[in-house]
Amino acid sequence: MLDRFRSPSGSHLKIMAGLRLFCRAGESATATNPTSMRHILLGLLVLCGTYTWADESSPAKPLAPLYTASKERALSTRGVIVIRNATVHPVSAPPIEGATVVIRDGRIEQVGKGIPIPSGATVYDAKGKHLYPGFIDASTTLGLTEIGSIAATIDTTETGSFNPNARAEIALNPDSELIPVARVNGITTVVTNPTGGILSGMGCVINLDGWTWEEMCLKSPIGVYMNFPSPSGDANQSAEARLRDWETRMRPIQEFLENTRRYLRAHRANGQDGVPPHERDPRFEAMIPILEGNLPLFVRVNSALGIQAALRWAEEQKLRLVIVGGAEAWKVADLLREKGVPVILEGVHTMPPTEDSPYDLPFTHAKRLHEKGVLFCIASSDASNVRNLPYHVATAVAHGLPYEEGLKAITLYPARILGLEHRLGTIEPGKDANLVLTDGDPLDIRTQVIQVWIGGRPIPMSSKHIRLYERYRLRPKE
Repeated sequence: MLDRFRSPSGSHLKIMAGLRLFCRAGESATATNPTSMRHILLGLLVLCGTYTWADESSPAKPLAPLYTASKERALSTRGVIVIRNATVHPVSAPPIEGATVVIRDGRIEQVGKGIPIPSGATVYDAKGKHLYPGFIDASTTLGLTEIGSIAATIDTTETGSFNPNARAEIALNPDSELIPVARVNGITTVVTNPTGGILSGMGCVINLDGWTWEEMCLKSPIGVYMNFPSPSGDANQSAEARLRDWETRMRPIQEFLENTRRYLRAHRANGQDGVPPHERDPRFEAMIPILEGNLPLFVRVNSALGIQAALRWAEEQKLRLVIVGGAEAWKVADLLREKGVPVILEGVHTMPPTEDSPYDLPFTHAKRLHEKGVLFCIASSDASNVRNLPYHVATAVAHGLPYEEGLKAITLYPARILGLEHRLGTIEPGKDANLVLTDGDPLDIRTQVIQVWIGGRPIPMSSKHIRLYERYRLRPKE
């Protein structure tokens, strides 16, 4: 039985080590040379994506996300609202029929039966209706793009490869027609994030209500987004060629982080005797909370081999991670659970990741992660179709994900992943009143959303889609 691959000193990834072993030990391996044969097999394990890390029995290193460097905006809503006679679905507890919810100054004050109505409250009678927490889409470009074919309306990407200082909220368009389209279908909160380059910039959590980006922004920054260069799994390339290609793509990232660490040391030493002053660099400044472990990297990566490489790299660099995309996360689910790294699944209505993947893999992926105990949520990874988020979940539920877990995948779990569980995700006293009132199951496309509240404020139930529907519904008939 093979010994576990012990970690060498230095900052090289185990994937790279495995590739080197596979390349350099092949000719010398014989039946009487078990060490060389072990190196070959270890390299093959790496290439096949079944790589096992050293010291699996040791405590997991801290890769789970923290948000101590984020800032949250307080609610500004004032007044008392009461929603009574509703079937309340707290998500964290069983449904409560004929319940009353009291909202004061934008926060939920009471939930239950037989609650007296405060004097002066605005009362909504929701008899026969269902009340849910507002839905959260944890990966969008909402507010950063409007019309895909018109470049002037797209602000998702900065020039250059390293732009960790780019802040999504600064570019946010509060007047986007896509925002009301999403919120009238129950989506109250989203993450909007940049997409280009290697280090794309900083994402933010926004409520879909407000006159300005300052009013909409709920939490910022939540971390830096990174497009991770996955090792190639192309069998037509030699292992040496794959190694060279990956090292070439990783080299600029390693150099940027090393330069950031030098900048951080100079920043900490600034003002000490004999230390000359240094200029501020906003790119390095943005990476300091990442290197200090106070914010996570949101790493876009899909292949199992790429996820393994990203986790090992983050562990060696002492960074915290959230996996975004994760099309093959189910293959390394045990590893993700062990390291405490959550996954933001980008879309259920998509194609299988590889030619030999089962046709229904995107539909069953959420179920597989749930069964393995991985913290995940479902996101749209879109702007114009954020409104379809509940139907992504509906497809996952139809393919084996328990219904309650499906609801949590767009309410409680994204709030937990984003460090906002204390404010969003369930209907409980003390939480923000981001609520959705429907006439049925929100995962059923036939269900109508009756009313939405964001921060305790009732939202106008109108959008461009609704206006066009009303306009052409009344067109003259021949």
